[in-house]
Amino acid sequence: MRTIRFLLAFLLLAIPAASFGQIGVRIAIGPPGLPMYDQPICPGDGYLWTPGYWAYDDSISDYYWVPGTWVMAPEEGFLWTPGYWGWGDGGYLFYDGYWGPTVGFYGGINYGFGYFGEGYGGGRWDRGHFFYNRSVNNVDGGNIHNVYDQRVEHGNNDNRVSFNGGNGGINAHPTPEQEAAAKERHIPAVEAQTQHAQAARANPQQRAGVNHGKPAVTATAKPGDFSARGAAGARETAEPSRTADTGKTPDVRTAVHPKDLPPISRPAPVGSGNAKADQKYQQQQEKLVAKQTQEREKLQQKQEAEHQKTANANNQKLEQKHQQQTQKLAQRHTAQQQSLQARQPQPRSSAPAPRR
Repeated sequence: MRTIRFLLAFLLLAIPAASFGQIGVRIAIGPPGLPMYDQPICPGDGYLWTPGYWAYDDSISDYYWVPGTWVMAPEEGFLWTPGYWGWGDGGYLFYDGYWGPTVGFYGGINYGFGYFGEGYGGGRWDRGHFFYNRSVNNVDGGNIHNVYDQRVEHGNNDNRVSFNGGNGGINAHPTPEQEAAAKERHIPAVEAQTQHAQAARANPQQRAGVNHGKPAVTATAKPGDFSARGAAGARETAEPSRTADTGKTPDVRTAVHPKDLPPISRPAPVGSGNAKADQKYQQQQEKLVAKQTQEREKLQQKQEAEHQKTANANNQKLEQKHQQQTQKLAQRHTAQQQSLQARQPQPRSSAPAPRR
């Protein structure tokens, strides 16, 4: 019996950090987008920022938001590698974060505050002290003196996608250096982090089904501090609707069915000065809106009928199929709207005609 226990312990230690903590259930639908929020001020020296993330509660079949928080590093020289959701074998799986001497792969997810998809630009250890980069962290120079200012370049990765791979996910793969970091000595989330996640799970306001991607508490000054004084909420600009008015693609990352999509935008009347052309363009817009509304309703009815047929079955694969159908429909509608907008009548020039 002792030999078996020893072998099990050895095998657990041999599991690399990239797979340690992977949940056993694959989720068909990816997590919502990352909410925008302000970082609480750092409570003191030695606290490192751990970004917020979406976790999954299988007992209620819903995601819930674990707020970002400041945590005391378990060891001098250790940094936090955030966990992330990744697509694999027909579902999304979660890979737990860990503490170690080097920041490893975290899916290319832009968590902000120094975690812009690769590495960490929020601070560094130097001679036993952690120095904070004030350009990406909220630190009080009066209480924390180990600070510096260094701009962190993070390319164009400013989206709020919260998962790697799959339909609409971040397309990133670990580098050899990141794979090596996963094999270094590491420590899983400390007790304060575990209790922090449990408190988030117990709070109904943190569930995606309740908050619709805008959690009541997005970040805290210390683990478990969900009080109004030590917590931050989501900004109203967390996930702006991107419709044909702006010429950008609708945010359909969390839409599973057509009814989940933002309403189809009706453009404002055009005043180009050519009344006949303006009227024709307006009629084309109304016709397109009516057609797209009808296509949404038709797809919604089709998906509802499929749900009724499989009411007592496992619907994860069906939901994934519906999400893909909905996203394709939204993308096609956006392309149609942009194509029509390109033919919008242009204002006539007010300059007088040249004399002959």
